[in-house]
Parts: sequence; C-alpha cells; structure tokens
Amino acid sequence: MPLPQATTHQERLLTINTNEVPRLPTEVPGTTIAPLFLDRENGVWVLYGRFEPGTVLPTHFHTGTVHFYTTRGMWHYAEYPDDPQTAGSYLYEPGGSMHTFMVPADASEPAEGLMVVYGANINFVNGEYHSIMDAGAIEEALLAAVKLGAMPMPKYIRPKGGAEFASAR
Repeated sequence: MPLPQATTHQERLLTINTNEVPRLPTEVPGTTIAPLFLDRENGVWVLYGRFEPGTVLPTHFHTGTVHFYTTRGMWHYAEYPDDPQTAGSYLYEPGGSMHTFMVPADASEPAEGLMVVYGANINFVNGEYHSIMDAGAIEEALLAAVKLGAMPMPKYIRPKGGAEFASAR
C-alpha cells in the first residue's frame, strides 16, 4: 500500500511550551490557567492549571468527560479525600460527575496539571448556580484580560471554525 496523501499541510507544528505561556488569573485566588487549545464549536478545551495551597474551586458539574494529568503537587476532590492526585496521576472523569477540587492548605507546593475537557463545567457556590465555564467563556475572559492590560496575548491553538456551506473547489 502506498503512503497516503496529506490532506492537511502545515508550515510548522502547532506546539506550545507550558513554561513559556502567560497564565490567566481567575476569580479564584491562587488559581491561574494557561489555555493551550480552545475549540468553541466542538466544546473542547485544554488548559494547564496551577493551584496554590488552600485553593478550593467551586463545586462543578461536568456536561462532558475530563482527562486530568497531575504534573506537580497534590490535590483531591472534597468528595473523595481518600483518592489524592499526586504528580504522575492520571484521572478520568465521566460526564455527569460533580465534585469540588481542592488543594490542602498545608500542601508543601502548588498543584499543577494538564486537563482536556469536553463540554462545560457548570459551577455552583453554596449550592446555588454561579457560572458556566467552557471554551468560549475561557476565551472571552482571556481576551478581556488582554484588552485591560492584565496580561500579554498568549499563544494558544484555536481551530479556524466557522460553520458554512461546502463549496466546490
């Protein structure tokens, strides 16, 4: 069998070094994220997060699946204290799951990790709806922070997107 013909041509690889991208501060103190891939149309987002000791994120419901790989530190879900995630841990979260991310206040270092998320996180504070976080919301927050001068424009991958009718080439 002959080699297939490439249908997507690239001048360069689409690659990002998480050590070199600016991090977006979030409304949760001690939490920053580096968006790596934001696909609004397909509801896929890839982030590298950093969470300082004592960080507690809002309880959130996942509309889709999540893959989380911890690269540094330790964290756990409040609902699963006996399942700590440490450097090297890979966690799969099924759609429809709900939990509260936390880094112990006495942790010796921040927790960091790479997450691939499908769909949205529906966030709750004190049992009440708070917000939705998805690829579009993250991109809007990122662009607003850049516009305000809070951070430089980071490099992240964004599919061209844009629904349209197919045309003859």
